[in-house]
Amino acid sequence: MDNTRLFLWLALLAMLWLNYDAWLRDRASVQQTARVPPAGEVVPADDDVPELGAASVDAPDVELPAADARAPAMPIRVRTDVLDVVIDTRGGDLVRADLLDYPVDKDRPDVLVRLLDYSPASWWVFQSGLTTAGRRDGPTHQAEWRAESSSYELAPGEDELVVTLTWVGDGGLDARKVYTFRRGSYRIDLDLVLENRAETPWRGAPYVRMQRLHQPVDRSFTSVDSYSFTGPVLYNGEKSEKIDVDDLRSRPKSFTATGGWLAGIQHHFLAAAVPPADAPFQFDATVSDSRYLLTALGEPQQVGADMQQVFSFRLFVGPKVQDQLRETADGLVLTVDYGVLTILAQPLFWVLSKIHDVVGNWGWSIVIVTLLIKLAFYKLTETSGRSMAKMRKIAPRLKALQERYKDDRQALSRAMMELYRKEKINPAAGCLPILVQMPFFFAFYWVLIETVEMRQAPFMLWIDDLSSRDPYFVLPLLMGAAMFLQTKLNPAPPDPVQARVMQIMPIVFTVFFALFPSGLVLYWLTNTLVSIAQQWRINKIVAREAG
Repeated sequence: MDNTRLFLWLALLAMLWLNYDAWLRDRASVQQTARVPPAGEVVPADDDVPELGAASVDAPDVELPAADARAPAMPIRVRTDVLDVVIDTRGGDLVRADLLDYPVDKDRPDVLVRLLDYSPASWWVFQSGLTTAGRRDGPTHQAEWRAESSSYELAPGEDELVVTLTWVGDGGLDARKVYTFRRGSYRIDLDLVLENRAETPWRGAPYVRMQRLHQPVDRSFTSVDSYSFTGPVLYNGEKSEKIDVDDLRSRPKSFTATGGWLAGIQHHFLAAAVPPADAPFQFDATVSDSRYLLTALGEPQQVGADMQQVFSFRLFVGPKVQDQLRETADGLVLTVDYGVLTILAQPLFWVLSKIHDVVGNWGWSIVIVTLLIKLAFYKLTETSGRSMAKMRKIAPRLKALQERYKDDRQALSRAMMELYRKEKINPAAGCLPILVQMPFFFAFYWVLIETVEMRQAPFMLWIDDLSSRDPYFVLPLLMGAAMFLQTKLNPAPPDPVQARVMQIMPIVFTVFFALFPSGLVLYWLTNTLVSIAQQWRINKIVAREAG
């Protein structure tokens, strides 16, 4: 096997794959582009209360008012150490959420990432309630709720903040929405409490739903956000499904599952609603105009006279912090999408995070993990390096054979194989490290792209964000120089065309890597430098053994 040719093909395939992946996402963004209404424009939506079984609630169609009329009736401000939330008394629902530890840009720390938002231009809200068959009134997301205060804040030294809203109905039916916030957590517990003081039983079902305006994402090769899915996700208790909003227009989704959840995700962040894991819920996904609606509706239940029933949900509004996702719901960590290389990317991130716990810097964690990978495959690399060193030694003899059999390719092949056999050289041995490195390269790529822990993570000096490109292109230039030095240590290809291609490969890689996250370039630079050190040492050993 021609080792050099294989290397060239692998490098070319890697570049083509990355460009094809970017093109696919670009094309998808054009196909899925949603019209963003101007500020103040009415955004129509299906705002009915979910139906209970086959019986309709018979609620009229409701259009969302214009922006100035849709402001919360009485906004309730809730602030913890990580969240700044607004609850609307109209519905008692979460309608805005700012992430206090996550600025949109490191240079503008006061402009925070906002997930939920009640403005029509970026509408994204949670809604919840209890629906009753045959009745228009009830403790739904259309009802008016009351709270004792318009402002709540997690006090210093307190680990929990409870916000309670109440609804008082006719005929002895009362309800409460109890939100529980915890220090350092993006999980929000929601309890719907129904008190039936009437003389007749109440029959109904709990529900939670999420509405979001589907907006296009900037899909460019230099935009980190281009490489992550933005849109609705449903989980049926076994697997998650990213849903194309355009597909929902013609094929709404509906299924019943136990242990499922619904979510709206984007690069690094999500908002999710998790029903109780021990009860079946009907999940529905629809779209109206430019807004998609995800609903989880429980089975009908009966609450007897003078009885109380609690229906519990878990909400998650925040970054894709994997430990918190796992604690919130089974399968929620799947929203951190590493693609087909999840089997490699998840262990890589686990090792990275453990090393980060010790060294406190994600850049040095990448360097250390790279060294560990090289150590794990040292024997394989040594075998390959010896083959490369021997190939370098017999390069003049190979050149002589090329001159002798330049007009007879078959004779040249036989002569080269005989030389390899005599010198005990396996040309294919040099391919193995390349084949091993490529999956780890792509796994690292997705870890750096998808993992929120890497977002805006500094390394040292001018590298203040490992998830974005080097602003001064220093790392790509160093990597290109290292690759050039590596080609000088390896045997020159006997084919002049291949030799010229090998000479320009460092330039090609430098150009491509200039657009990649600096953390990925740091990994490849470290890998190349260690490979140079290993090959230099092996060349010396082989030369000494040859006498």
